[in-house]
Amino acid sequence: MENPFGKITTIKDVMDLFYDGMTIMFGGFGGIGSPPDLIDGILEKGIKDLTLIGNDTGFPHIGIGKIVSLGRAKKVIASHIGSNSAAGRMMTAGELEVEFSPQGTLAERIRAGGVGLGGILTDIGIDNQLVSENKPKTNINGKDYLIETALSAEMSVVYAKKADPYGNLVFDKSARNTNPLVAMAGKTTIAEVEEIVPLGSLNPEKIVTPGVFVDYIIASGGVNWKWVWE
Repeated sequence: MENPFGKITTIKDVMDLFYDGMTIMFGGFGGIGSPPDLIDGILEKGIKDLTLIGNDTGFPHIGIGKIVSLGRAKKVIASHIGSNSAAGRMMTAGELEVEFSPQGTLAERIRAGGVGLGGILTDIGIDNQLVSENKPKTNINGKDYLIETALSAEMSVVYAKKADPYGNLVFDKSARNTNPLVAMAGKTTIAEVEEIVPLGSLNPEKIVTPGVFVDYIIASGGVNWKWVWE
C-alpha cells in the first residue's frame, strides 16, 4: 500500500536530500536528542564540507561529534565544543572554523530563523571585544544592543519520542532540548522518531512541534510503521 500521508519514508530515501557543502542544523545536547540513524546515514554517504549548527559538537564518538571528528564539517556554529576533543584540536589547527554563540543567544537566533526574523537584539557580550567585534549595534531607549543574525539551514534533523503521520512531535524529557527550535528553522526538516503512532492518538496538549514544520518522518532503527494506516 502506498503511504497516503506523504511524510513517512525511509532513511535510504531521505539520504538523497543530503549533499556536500550543505548547511545542516541539528537537535541535541551532548548527543542526547540527536538523531542517530540520520547521523550514521550522513557518515555512510560520505558527505563532507558541511556547516553544522547546533548547541554543541557532542562527544568524539557520540551524536554529531562523529561527523565532526571525521573531518566532515568545515564550520560549526555552536555554544561550546569542549566535550569533543577532536573539535578542539581541529579548531586549533585551522581545520575547522568555529563560531561561538552564548547558549541562550544561539537558541534565540535559531528561533528567529524559524519565525522569519532577520535577527535578535541582545546585550550579552556587548562589552566583550571577542563577542562584539564586527557585529552591528543599535541603541533603543538609551540602551545599547548587539544585533545577532538569525540562523536557518538547508536541512534540519531532529529526534523525537513519538510522531503521528502528519508529523506532530512529542519529545522525551530533556531529549527535547533544542529540537523544537531546530525543527522550525530548516528549509527542509526530517524527524527521526522512536515510534510512529496513528492519527488522533497523541494528546494535543503534549504535542510540542506541530506537523507543519516537519517534511519527512523516519522510524529510528527501521521500525515497521505500515500498521499506522493499514
